[in-house]
Amino acid sequence: MRRRKTGTSSTQPKGLTNGLDRLLVDRSARVRPTSADRFLRALSMSANHSRLWVGVAAGLVVVGGRAPRRGAVRGLLAVGVASAVANGIAKPLFPRRRPPDESVPFVRRLVSPPVSSSFPSGHAASAAAFVTGVALESPAAGAVVAPIALAVGYSRVHIGVHWPSDVVAGALLGGAIALTTRRWWAARPDDPATLGPVTRIEPVLDGNGLLLVGNPQSGSGAGDEVLQILRKRLPAAQVLELEPDIDLAARIDDLLSRERIVALGVLGGDGTVSSVAAAAVEHRLPLAVFAGGTLNHFARDAGVEDMTRTLDALDAGETVLIDTAHVQFDRSEPRTFINTASLGGYPDFVRMRERWEARLGKWPAAGIAMVRLLFGAQPLHATIDGASTAIWMLFVGNGGYHPSHQIPMSRPEIHRGTLDIRYLRADVAFSRTRLIWATLTGTLERSATYVHRRADRLDVGVADFPVSLATDGEVDHRGKDFTFTSQPAALTLFRPYD
Repeated sequence: MRRRKTGTSSTQPKGLTNGLDRLLVDRSARVRPTSADRFLRALSMSANHSRLWVGVAAGLVVVGGRAPRRGAVRGLLAVGVASAVANGIAKPLFPRRRPPDESVPFVRRLVSPPVSSSFPSGHAASAAAFVTGVALESPAAGAVVAPIALAVGYSRVHIGVHWPSDVVAGALLGGAIALTTRRWWAARPDDPATLGPVTRIEPVLDGNGLLLVGNPQSGSGAGDEVLQILRKRLPAAQVLELEPDIDLAARIDDLLSRERIVALGVLGGDGTVSSVAAAAVEHRLPLAVFAGGTLNHFARDAGVEDMTRTLDALDAGETVLIDTAHVQFDRSEPRTFINTASLGGYPDFVRMRERWEARLGKWPAAGIAMVRLLFGAQPLHATIDGASTAIWMLFVGNGGYHPSHQIPMSRPEIHRGTLDIRYLRADVAFSRTRLIWATLTGTLERSATYVHRRADRLDVGVADFPVSLATDGEVDHRGKDFTFTSQPAALTLFRPYD
């Protein structure tokens, strides 16, 4: 077996660390040979170039839920940064000889041991970065992955390519880098938002008196299967299936005038839920939400993403009051929204994404749309609450969104009569460059390009020409003068008491 090259600039561990390293390596070397030797060597080699973590991430995406999938993405991102820092910066700055070949039994050694600096362990840095990134999004998934990461770290000592202190330093480095990702990508909690006061109404047993609006095409076409389940669970409900070009508001008004309807129900994504919620607010009827879309922001935030929770609330007559918001533009009738409304870049993004989505799929289309938007966006000259400015994008949320200093990721409350208002200023020198820098460094809250506040009303006037308005992801209106207003406790929502 060839000897390991160490280079003239390498240094040996000294002092207390040197003694402890040698003591631990000697103890590991005295462990009798077992089948674990081959396993640890194979495990260590599988982590080369982060192949192991790519495989684990793929498994989390396939079998995990929403939080483990987010963890897989965050973990791989952290691995990329940690590997670059450990191998590209730390190793050249802190050269150190690896343990000599004879420090471990021959059966454990690698045929081609690494010849780079021993300090810190890049494998340990990547392992710690991945498991920390996963745990930030899903502690349960992190607990499952942690033993693998620990085994990879120990394997580097077991096969004689690292001192224990190399592994500890690498793990601390990788974990710290993963934690810093929260500065520009906030971890999303899965806990539902806090809502308004609870109320109790007459139970809606078997769907008697319920008008259920269902979108069979929601959730990538899975809505029809869920709708059939609801028909069996709510046999007395009247079902209205959405069809192309249907005037939903007029259809609901017509049925309410002719039938005994005591509650509305909706199966679909956020756009469909928003439309039926508007009717529920207008007619002062309680609403039962059955999540049937792809993202289901409202159902998740309101804690009714699970169909059985809504069914239980119908049987018990348990409801809560929840805020909505509406926007009035160019003296038209107010339009209700339950999640967000926006002007500027976001409506253009949605429109471009939908143009390519059928051919490319949602996420590739979204990526292309975002690139086009960044390169082609023009400032929107507007007056916001009486002050003239130029913006790239305006976001108005129903309720308080979190975090305040980054892209909003979650909504912890929908009950204080509050609009969450954010916009990106284009009238600041080098605004695009400053915005990108602030986003990457997690300093958006201190950037002059970013404005965030909360209020119960917002007035916006566009200076040049009518612009598109997006509400709850739907882009189908244009206007110049917009008034956004919070509607406290306007919607009665079926939700079991927790």
